[in-house]
Amino acid sequence: MKGLNRYAPLMLGILRIMSGLLFLAHGTQKFLSFPDGERAGSGLAFANAGAYAGAIELITGSLIALGLFTRPAAFLASGTMAFAYFIGHASQGFWPVNNGGDAAILYCFVFLYLAVAGPGALSIDGVRKPRP
Repeated sequence: MKGLNRYAPLMLGILRIMSGLLFLAHGTQKFLSFPDGERAGSGLAFANAGAYAGAIELITGSLIALGLFTRPAAFLASGTMAFAYFIGHASQGFWPVNNGGDAAILYCFVFLYLAVAGPGALSIDGVRKPRP
């Protein structure tokens, strides 16, 4: 396993990119109606909390995928998903697999990890910071 450790920064970067892109897709669906689906266009009215979550998904998803201001963006995204779980899912039942909140919990903890671990490889943050 010692040989696999050298791939840890790259895999962290890939996790960050994929998580950011998937999170961004939630925002694009709410504001750009892409991809089409149940929530397509729902963010345009700004009449509900989902619209604000969509704006956060657009902004933080983009920043996380690019690896720009990764730690604060991931921290905000993590908190948003914790809030989404307790407001939108927990009231539907105890078990996340039954209340539809398993994705919100997973996003919450992946983003919390990124907030602590940093962006990994392939990030704008890594290019911007001079290495010691």
